[in-house]
Amino acid sequence: MRLFYTSLLTASLAALPCVASAADISTAQPVPYFPQSDYRPDISPVPELLGHQFGERISEPAAISRFFEQLASRYPQQVKLVHYGKSWQGRPLFYAVIGSSSNISQLADIEAGMRKLAEPASLSEPEAKQLIASLPASVWIAGSLHGNEISPADAAMALAYHLLADQSALTQQILSNTLVYIDPLQNPDGHHRFVSRYYATVGLEHSPDRLSAEQNEPWPNGRTNHYLFDMNRDWISLTQPETASRVKALQQMYPLLFVDSHEMGGDMGYYFSPEAEPYNPHIQASQRQVLNKVGQNNAKWFDELGYHYFTREIFDAFYPGYGASWPLYYGSVSMTYEMASARGHHYRMQDGQILTFADGIQRNFVAFKATLETASQQASTLLQNFYQYRKTAAAQGEKDGLRSFIFAAERDLAGHQKLMGVLTQHGIKVEQAQQAFRACGKDYQAGSYLIRTNQPSYHLMRTLLDETVPMDKAFLEKQEQRRANNLPDQIYDVTAWSLPLMYNLEMQRCNQAPRVNTTVVGPDTLIAGSVSNPDARYGFVVPWGDMAAARFLSAALQQGLTLRSSDLPFTHQNGQRYPAGTLVLSRADNPADLTSKVQQLAQQSGALVQGLDNSWVTEGPNFGSFNVPAVPKINVAMLWDEPTNPLSAGSARFVLERGIGYPVTAIRPAQLRSADLSRYQVLILPATGAGSYQQALGSVGSENLRQFVQRGGVLITLGNATSYLLEGDKPLLSSKREYQVSEQEKPASEARVPGRVLAEYREFEQMLKPYQADPDWVPGFIANAVVDQNHWLTAGIAEQVRSLYVGNHIYQPLRINDGRNVVNFAAPKDLLAGGFVWEENRQQIAHKPLVMVQSHGRGQVIAFTQEPNFRAYVDGMHLLYINAVFRGAANAGALR
Repeated sequence: MRLFYTSLLTASLAALPCVASAADISTAQPVPYFPQSDYRPDISPVPELLGHQFGERISEPAAISRFFEQLASRYPQQVKLVHYGKSWQGRPLFYAVIGSSSNISQLADIEAGMRKLAEPASLSEPEAKQLIASLPASVWIAGSLHGNEISPADAAMALAYHLLADQSALTQQILSNTLVYIDPLQNPDGHHRFVSRYYATVGLEHSPDRLSAEQNEPWPNGRTNHYLFDMNRDWISLTQPETASRVKALQQMYPLLFVDSHEMGGDMGYYFSPEAEPYNPHIQASQRQVLNKVGQNNAKWFDELGYHYFTREIFDAFYPGYGASWPLYYGSVSMTYEMASARGHHYRMQDGQILTFADGIQRNFVAFKATLETASQQASTLLQNFYQYRKTAAAQGEKDGLRSFIFAAERDLAGHQKLMGVLTQHGIKVEQAQQAFRACGKDYQAGSYLIRTNQPSYHLMRTLLDETVPMDKAFLEKQEQRRANNLPDQIYDVTAWSLPLMYNLEMQRCNQAPRVNTTVVGPDTLIAGSVSNPDARYGFVVPWGDMAAARFLSAALQQGLTLRSSDLPFTHQNGQRYPAGTLVLSRADNPADLTSKVQQLAQQSGALVQGLDNSWVTEGPNFGSFNVPAVPKINVAMLWDEPTNPLSAGSARFVLERGIGYPVTAIRPAQLRSADLSRYQVLILPATGAGSYQQALGSVGSENLRQFVQRGGVLITLGNATSYLLEGDKPLLSSKREYQVSEQEKPASEARVPGRVLAEYREFEQMLKPYQADPDWVPGFIANAVVDQNHWLTAGIAEQVRSLYVGNHIYQPLRINDGRNVVNFAAPKDLLAGGFVWEENRQQIAHKPLVMVQSHGRGQVIAFTQEPNFRAYVDGMHLLYINAVFRGAANAGALR
């Protein structure tokens, strides 16, 4: 059917002027429109609340905020507005709760009741039954997590308006037993970026042409937040304030249904649950049954209104870091809704029909309303399912023979503290031992961390901590068949995300629940820093090996302190062994108030600082050795804008700026080509998206980078940016990218070739393979890598690290006369730490370099063949990246 553009107004309100031409409109219906609606005559007109009609203009974050403030002010008996955080740019994050006046007046008690129901061990069965019988259902509608997915935010406003205006029996039934939580704009910074740029490109009229400027966003697009994170991947790591604040807010109520409303390509129609295969095995059968009920009721209303939809074909429920996945693991039922996006006011689809912004608002609104109806009809079932989920989860660990997870915490104290803080923020109870203990045949020291599995968060715990969450075997067999036919696989995202592996921390699984005195760990992610022997006569050392020491380094340099860093481990006269990378601050090199500065920096960074009365070293380099170079205060630049991948650029900048507090200057390719880079000591090239650095920088830019390195600069490449170093007549890296391993012979150039007998079918299959092809794309697994600890770049790094491996770039190792392969992927049998990888890739990736270093003149290039900052959640790789930046500069020969 033809798509139509409509206005919000009911018959009692003025009609909205149409934006599309009359030929593209079939029927004028109000937006939002729902059958049998009956609006109150005294409802405030939408323009009075919003400044324009729904669909007339894409609403800015400030307008959306004002709209809900107006609703809360005018209808306080039915609306409660809750601010739960701020974006990076300071915009408010909020949700509105809408319900009957009775439920809103008791909101605090209802939410407290849900929190009680979430802790089955504290309830008797009669108490639980009473709560289930008395509590309302609850639905959380979350809009526009991707800021350029525009209709969900406005549809959320339309839903709120409709619930307050409509007097129909259906709406009143919904409000009587269902609380509706509306989080209209999850990414206000990205949304503002999109809206402001969109209207900056509009001319006399809006263009539906997919070639038009308004349909093609400049870099970076509005999908991401301020730091260019895709926050629909951040729900497991909680790196962004928007995500962490939202997870905290959800645990105040534990909404029973969670809808994450998105947009997709403009030709794709509408998608709702049930999701595609594979499902995460920790999703329970009762949750999948509800997903089907929600989908069926949505379909009923879409059929009645003539809207097309699809289900199950894409958008799986395997990766737990989506907004539509995370709530499943506390016992809710969560789902993705995807509307074809107009990406503006109009979009001409492939069949010539015009899709409008208002169409998106209307379809989302109908899906939201249908979901509320399902929640209202299934209220007691949803509450019972939630209670049973959490009750059975607490007992599941013992059935599985798993009573606890234990972290010895013998190294990287800062990493352990951060992980335990993040797990606590997820609602998982973490304890820290106050004394030594023994469990499952191993001794643990005081300070070790313990997570008992008899918790309602058991399934979330397993999902976040297990090395591998298994995929359905039949699904994987299907992917192998697709690969054999040169079809893309259907694995939507990474296949591994184990937080202990990504933090590079050791964890033991134990079938015992240790008896030991413990304290409960809080949500703080920074350890408490300290300074021992603050009156030390010589100065101070900061043992290297965690992000607390890196934060100390960053702050000390910015305060003008003078530091050295040992390239080698050493033993001091006090008998203590210090790791390579340890920072040294002597009183002779620093101001008189060094002690107070160090104490302040230790408190802020979490670093454990030790005072030394003398400099005498009994083994290893003395502090005046060339093996203990000064660490200069450096200026760091990063290539920004196309063709860089915004996700790579954002995470690389985030780890430096927000991970350790060190500023980065972003430079666009047009300026970098011929810029004077002498003010910078380090230049970072993030991975590329569309396009190439060779194309963006040209020969002039490439020569400028070469001269930068020759003069003593450090050039760092991340992920596929490493291939740029291989290009040209004088490549900066003497490696090569590999083709897929193949037995195929080079194709003959002649039209006819000698005949050949194919005795077996596998010989036929072999002939189908190309002569030179890229390795198959790897969706993402966690790989073990072996560290050369005799190089300054790996100071403070463990013998083994874990890297997330995504893509198909495989590089040859450097020859010994060209450079060093300082981190290499493990042997085939040891390579896979978590997740899934094609067998051919596993064999070929093994032993290949993860990090290479090659010198040129006074400087050097440092190449990461995979991204150390992927989504900023591979924490175990961050110190290696920071070493490349600061220790790379300290070990380069630039004149200061």
